[in-house]
Amino acid sequence: MPTPLDHEFLRAVAGAADRSAAPLAARPEEEPAGVTHRVLARRVKTLVAAYRSADSALHGSSRAVAAALTHLRALLAAQTASGLFAGGDNVQSPPDSAFTVNDVCDAHVLAAGAGPELCDVTAALAEIAGAASAALLTGGVHTPNHRWELCAALARLHRSFPDSRLLDRIDAWLAEGVDIDADGLYSERSANYAAHVSNPSLLLLADVLGRPDLRDAVERNLTATLDLIRPDGTVETVHSRRQDQHHPFPLAPYLPHYRLLAVRTGRGDFARAARLAAAGGVDDPGLLAETLLTPDLCHALPAPDAEPLPRDRYLGTARLASRASATAHTVLYGGSDVPGHRRIRSGLACNPTFLRLFAGDAVLDAVRLSRGFFDLGPFRAADMQQVAGHRYRLTETLTAAYYQPLPPDRRRDDGAYRVADEGRFSAAMAFSDRPRDEVSHTTRVEAELRDDGADLRIDISGPRVPWALELTFRPGGVPVGAVPVGDGRWCLTTGPVTYRAGADEIRVEAAVEAGEPLAGPERSDVLRYDPGQDHTVVGGTDATTGNRVYLGGHGPQTLTVTLRARRPPAPGVRP
Repeated sequence: MPTPLDHEFLRAVAGAADRSAAPLAARPEEEPAGVTHRVLARRVKTLVAAYRSADSALHGSSRAVAAALTHLRALLAAQTASGLFAGGDNVQSPPDSAFTVNDVCDAHVLAAGAGPELCDVTAALAEIAGAASAALLTGGVHTPNHRWELCAALARLHRSFPDSRLLDRIDAWLAEGVDIDADGLYSERSANYAAHVSNPSLLLLADVLGRPDLRDAVERNLTATLDLIRPDGTVETVHSRRQDQHHPFPLAPYLPHYRLLAVRTGRGDFARAARLAAAGGVDDPGLLAETLLTPDLCHALPAPDAEPLPRDRYLGTARLASRASATAHTVLYGGSDVPGHRRIRSGLACNPTFLRLFAGDAVLDAVRLSRGFFDLGPFRAADMQQVAGHRYRLTETLTAAYYQPLPPDRRRDDGAYRVADEGRFSAAMAFSDRPRDEVSHTTRVEAELRDDGADLRIDISGPRVPWALELTFRPGGVPVGAVPVGDGRWCLTTGPVTYRAGADEIRVEAAVEAGEPLAGPERSDVLRYDPGQDHTVVGGTDATTGNRVYLGGHGPQTLTVTLRARRPPAPGVRP
């Protein structure tokens, strides 16, 4: 027996669409200025959905139709002779145009057969889709998720304008296999691209092509994402290989996918995630069109499961561990791509944060470790092992070299040696042909995740070099027990530091087991974050902002750091 409709959800979805569409319908003849082709198509889809939806204030509105036609004229003007759209960061981009065509085709489904008032809208949408079809049929991509976005556009084109060549091209892309690993993460490990591209594209392909295996891939990704949801309503991104690795990502864009699969599978954990995703309200104007195109979204959610606490998870492919309890949520990360590639590069996981800790309003956003070793940048673990239970070991060994004279058979009379990169810099030195004397530096972090935080043992070995451990706390609290050193920075010396935000707090204690004493607040040359030469050579940085507490010294050195979260008991719970 089908579940009843969720009218509260439908009203919220219609309200989000109306907030976007109503101002456009109020000025239907106003030409859109400075608007990208993707926004134009999105607006058209929202206007048509509002016209069709009985829950929208614009249901049956001729002004919504007029505004859609105005935007369609602008969209036609943005379409080049190739069928692709002008504008955007990527020039003559089939995948960028696919985003627009996906919205165009959805709007076409909504407009076709909806009455004579939408005939001109339907015709314009068909014209745009037809002009783009050939370019998308033969076009290429340059990121993993683009394949699925492009396939989704081809599938939507086939849905409205059947053509076996479109299916053949989809098969060629899908034959490469979906890039999802054993833990359920896509190869880009990006919340942004999973939520906005891969998951919706694969769900569409599953429905249009009758491919349940593609729906299964999405379910696996959503299952993995359950363990990445943080107490502040965001999804963990420190392990991402894309732009979101340095920024929080909200759970809200996952709402339609968790909701759809919760309804279709009855999974209570997905229902819980869908409720969390909608907890801040529904703001996506595009959801209205999705409810019209995929009616299962409109049904009431199954009963949500209670979140199991404490909860532990280790994603071995991304080298990401987490432990969650009612007191604290701790994330430990050792999956950087930088040690293997020896460079900072778009498309690699480069974030040097290796630990986060959430304790209600007290949030430790980032723990990073700088080392002054040949300017090779902060600690990024090259290896992470689950030693036992909740204990992990993160390790990185850096090497730099001094080069000897070239062997006689490698010398040139003209001194013109090839320019080569030796891992730190490039020069006309033919580095690979030279004997080398290596200098090594090893950092090892032993971490035990606890219900109330984490215990760290940090071992820094090798030559005597400065190091600094940076703890960046989210603004809104006050560090107590630390010595201020200016510019939102504090120094931890011999006593503990407590970061308090409201009634919540995180307490930090450190002790040196071996080596020199910790540096005092006068050592500003040591107590600082150094992003490394890959950033500084171009005048950049990946430094954090917020309330930063430092402890530092000179290696070799071994120290212990304890992090303890404290929160008042929930009402009705005995302390």
